[in-house]
Amino acid sequence: MHTLHMCSAALAVILLLLGLLKYRFPYFAKDVLYIFRVIRIRVRMGEFLKKKPFYTILDCFLEAAQKHPNKTFIVFEGKTFSYSEADKQSNKVARSLLEHARLKEGDTVALFLGNEPSYLLIWLGLSKIGCAAALLNYNVRSKSFLHCFSCCAANVLIVAAELKDAVEEVLPTLREENVSVFLLADECDTEGMESLADKIDQASDEPLSPALRSNVTVGSPALYIYTSGTTGLPKAAVISQQRLWAASFVQAIAGVTADDVVYNTLPLYHIAGFLIGCTGAIERGGTVVLQRKFSASQFWDDVRKYDVTVIQYIGEIMRYLCNTPKRDNDRDHRVRLAIGNGARADVWKEFLNRFGGIRVMELYASTEGNINFINYTGKIGAVGCVNFLHRKAFPYALLKYDMLREEPVRDHRGLCVEVAKGETGLLVSRITTTAAFLGYAGNLQQTEKKKLRDVFQKGDLYFNSGDLLRFDHLGFIYFQDRVGDTFRWKGENVATTEVSDVLVTADCIQEANVYGVSVPGHEGRIGMAAVTLKEGAEFDPNSVFSQVVSYLPAYARPRFIRIQDSLDVTGTFKQMKVKLVEEGFCPSAVPDPLYFLDDKEKSYVPMTQEIFHSIESGSIKL
Repeated sequence: MHTLHMCSAALAVILLLLGLLKYRFPYFAKDVLYIFRVIRIRVRMGEFLKKKPFYTILDCFLEAAQKHPNKTFIVFEGKTFSYSEADKQSNKVARSLLEHARLKEGDTVALFLGNEPSYLLIWLGLSKIGCAAALLNYNVRSKSFLHCFSCCAANVLIVAAELKDAVEEVLPTLREENVSVFLLADECDTEGMESLADKIDQASDEPLSPALRSNVTVGSPALYIYTSGTTGLPKAAVISQQRLWAASFVQAIAGVTADDVVYNTLPLYHIAGFLIGCTGAIERGGTVVLQRKFSASQFWDDVRKYDVTVIQYIGEIMRYLCNTPKRDNDRDHRVRLAIGNGARADVWKEFLNRFGGIRVMELYASTEGNINFINYTGKIGAVGCVNFLHRKAFPYALLKYDMLREEPVRDHRGLCVEVAKGETGLLVSRITTTAAFLGYAGNLQQTEKKKLRDVFQKGDLYFNSGDLLRFDHLGFIYFQDRVGDTFRWKGENVATTEVSDVLVTADCIQEANVYGVSVPGHEGRIGMAAVTLKEGAEFDPNSVFSQVVSYLPAYARPRFIRIQDSLDVTGTFKQMKVKLVEEGFCPSAVPDPLYFLDDKEKSYVPMTQEIFHSIESGSIKL
C-alpha cells in the first residue's frame, strides 16, 4: 500500500511538472520536434557535402527511381508519370539537347514554359548534363523578356508552343545574339526556331554517364529564379545546389512523408512552386499533382479526385477558396497540411472553420534571401517564431527604419539601432558561409544594394530583406509590410519603376510615380500611379490602357491613375509615396482627377464614388 501511495505521489508530481511545462512553454513539444527535424536535416546535408562528387537533388531522384520505379511522381490532367517514366523521358530530353543544342556541363538554358510535366522533365534532363536552368516568368514580354534572358548568360531557349508568339516578337534580337531557340512542338515553320518535341521522341532513353556532370559542386548554380526589384526590371537570383537543397527540405520540416500527395497550382517559375512543391516532393519520394493554374471552383474537386493530402497556397489562394459558395462536402477531403505564405489571420481562421482541421504551415522567405522562418506551431497570423537554434545558425535582427528617408536609422556612431520587442523593424540577416547571399546574375549594382554594412559593428555585413516584421512578447514573428519600390499583388512582386518606365512611354505622360494601395478584402497592395502630363497634352485613357496591357502582366498594371500638376520629391529627388499611399483611391479623399482601369471598356474610365463602393463591396473584381 505504501508503494502504491509512493507511485501515485510520483505520478502526481510528474503530471504537475508536465502541466507547468505546458503552461510555461505551450509549444515545447512542437519546438522539440522542429529542432529534431532540423538537426536531422543538417546531418544529412553534412553527409551530402562529404560525397564526391556532390550529392544533388538529381541523385536523390535517381535513387527514388531505382527504389520505387512504378510509384507515381507526377499527375497532370488525368495522366500520370511514374518515377521510372520520368527518369527515362528526362534521359531522352538530355540526349536530344546534347545532340541538337550542343550543350555541355556549365551551360545555362532558359525555360519559357507554363505549368506542365515537361517543365520538370526538361529540368531533370538538363541536370543530367550538368546545366543550370533559368526559369522565365511566362508573363514577361519584350524588353523585360530580353533582359531576363540575357542576364543569366543563357545560350539556349526552350519555349512552350502556346508562348511562340511572345518569342517571335524578340526573335530578331535573339538571332543576332546566336541564341538557339527550341519550340516544344513536333514541328516549327518559323525561321530561327527549331522543333524539340519530335527530337525528344526520337532520342534514346538509355541512362547518361554521371561523368557529364562530374564537376557540379555545392556552390554550382542550379537555377536562376527571377524577382522584381527597384531597378524596374526583374533580377535573376542565383539558386545554388545548396540553396536548392535548403528549399527542398521545407516539406521534410513540415512533416511531409513519401506517402503524401502534394497539390501544386503555383507557377513553376516561382521558388514555392518549383522548389518547395516539386523538388521537395523528390526529396520525400512523394507524388505531385500538377495543375496549369489555380482554379478556386475546381480546387476541392481535384483534391478529392486525386486523394491529395498536402496543399500549397499563397495568401490569395486561401481567400479565393473561402469566397467560393459553401458546399455540404467542404470538409470531405484528406488534406492534413497546407504549406505556403501570405495568409492573413482573418482568412486563416475562416479557412480552418470552413474546411476543417488542416494544419497550416506558414512560411517567410524570399527568392534571393539568406533567412527564412517557419511557423511550425500553427499560431494563426504568425510567419514563424524565435528559436535559439535558428538564430544561432542564422543571426538576424529587426532594425529601426525611417520610412521617409527609406533607410535604417543610425545612432551617433553610425551603427544601426535594433527595435524593441513588439515594435516593427526592418529584417536583416548576417551574411555568412552558412547563410550566404549569392546575389543577382549579371547585376553587381543591385547585388551590392541588398547588402547592409556596419550594422552593429564596423565591417559587419548583413542582407537587407526590404521587409518590415514584428516580434511579439511570446517570440512569434509577424510580417507587416514591404519597403522601397516593390509591392506585392496577386502573389507577385511588382517593381514600381518597371511600371513607371512603361507609363512614361505613353504620348501624354511626362512623369509617373507608382505605388501600391490596400484594397478591402484583398491581400497585398494593388498598383496605382500618380502621373503628370506633358505640356499641352490631355490624358488619353485609351492609349494609356493599350500601353499598360501591351507591356505589363495583369498583376503589374496600375488599376488607378491619379493626374497631378507636379510630383512631390525629397531633397535628393526621390519620389515621395507615403502620403499618396495613405490617400488611396477614394474620389472623396483625393483632390486630383482619378481614373480606373476598366477591362470591359478596354480603357481607363473616370473613377466615381459608385465604382469605389463597388470595389469595396466586392461587386467589381480586381
